[in-house]
Amino acid sequence: MEAEQMQKAGLLVELAVTRKRTRQLITSLDEQQLDIPYHPGVNPPLWEMGHAAFFYEVFVFNLLDGDTSFDSSMDELWDSFHIDHQDRWRRDLFPGLEKTLAYFDHVYDKMADRIEHSPLTDRELYLYRYAIYHQNMHIESLVWCRQTAGYAPPPGASCGRPAPGELQGGLLEDDVVVPAGDWLIGMPGDSGQYATEDFAFDAEKPRHAVSLPAFAISRYLVSNRQFMAFVEDGGYQKPELWSFGGQKWLGTGIDMALVQGEENPLLILPRQPLYWRQHGGQWQEKLFDQWHPLNPDAPVTHISYWEAEAYCHWTGRRLPTEQEWEVAALGNRKGEPFQRYPWGNELPDAVRADMSATGMAQNPVFDYPAGDSPFGCRQMIGSVWEWTNSQFFPYDGFRKDMYPFMSTLQFGDHKVSRGGSCATSLSLIRGTYRQAYLPQRNDVYTGFRTCALSTK
Repeated sequence: MEAEQMQKAGLLVELAVTRKRTRQLITSLDEQQLDIPYHPGVNPPLWEMGHAAFFYEVFVFNLLDGDTSFDSSMDELWDSFHIDHQDRWRRDLFPGLEKTLAYFDHVYDKMADRIEHSPLTDRELYLYRYAIYHQNMHIESLVWCRQTAGYAPPPGASCGRPAPGELQGGLLEDDVVVPAGDWLIGMPGDSGQYATEDFAFDAEKPRHAVSLPAFAISRYLVSNRQFMAFVEDGGYQKPELWSFGGQKWLGTGIDMALVQGEENPLLILPRQPLYWRQHGGQWQEKLFDQWHPLNPDAPVTHISYWEAEAYCHWTGRRLPTEQEWEVAALGNRKGEPFQRYPWGNELPDAVRADMSATGMAQNPVFDYPAGDSPFGCRQMIGSVWEWTNSQFFPYDGFRKDMYPFMSTLQFGDHKVSRGGSCATSLSLIRGTYRQAYLPQRNDVYTGFRTCALSTK
């Protein structure tokens, strides 16, 4: 019983933090800001809130108790697979702030009451955690929604340039060499601890062994300073650096209306990262609603896969595979204690990683030495989602989770990114977590590190 009470206490804390962060991200916007302009990479904030509450209703109250919905007439509208993306902007279909908050609070009060007063089986614990983590995924999308729309930073975020750090561990160009060997990848497909220490989403399972040759991977993320050299060398104007997909993306252009604050949409061909500009003879980066001098030692962010790939061609390097990334981050071998984070099995914190929308990827790439991996790679958790060159496919033996669309809709045409970002919640990430983004996505907090073409 004592263990159960401790688990319940932990769940209630996580639920309360998730509730508070979601409410802050919504209520710190005024009515006009809640009506964000349409953008394919974001959702209207009120729809995000209602959808998250609906998820608790479907996968906790309905599944465990057979309860009906708070308002069954809204079920198809809150369900992301029953309403087209563009229709989520139709305010005539959805309640306003006051009623959406009432629905949200009702669901959270009901969740807290159920956790506190119902027996806690493994199945219930698993469903609770799943629903809370799903909500934290939407917290991250609410953060990048603010960046996309040019709104003020989320409560608690610091976008000012931090004091210069001291470079530790050598030059930024340093690689670490990971020896050839057999390594373990992913989380167990069948585990008696599936609701506790082995909790994972379906795309992370089942655990399996891979044999890799030796490879050399950068100790650090690619910094703004390094990417600036690529930009200033005309990297975006050199077609030989870009693959067919990259050249197609370059020629498509991007809608800069939300980025630059223009009244009319502008089709502009990319010539630098999405939120960069040259102003008064210096590079600047837009962080939410303000332009700041570009922080040269911070990781480059909001980079598409195509831009990362072209940079690699320019430097004569390559992106890691997702297996190489996980081995460099965790270094798990058969017969040895399995670790879920670069530093072991303790949850991330502010000393080890830039997460939970606080630092917003403005700390230097050589910061957070306490989060180093067994091979000395830094910031493999937090800061930016790291592109790999791997397509998002299921592992052999894949089985769908309770939520059949968590991974399956992304298989095949998405690229794998790893590690979480500055906007990812601390509770959500681990080194086995696989995120999938279309290669053209640059509105999310994506960056990368590189590998040498050979170890010789």
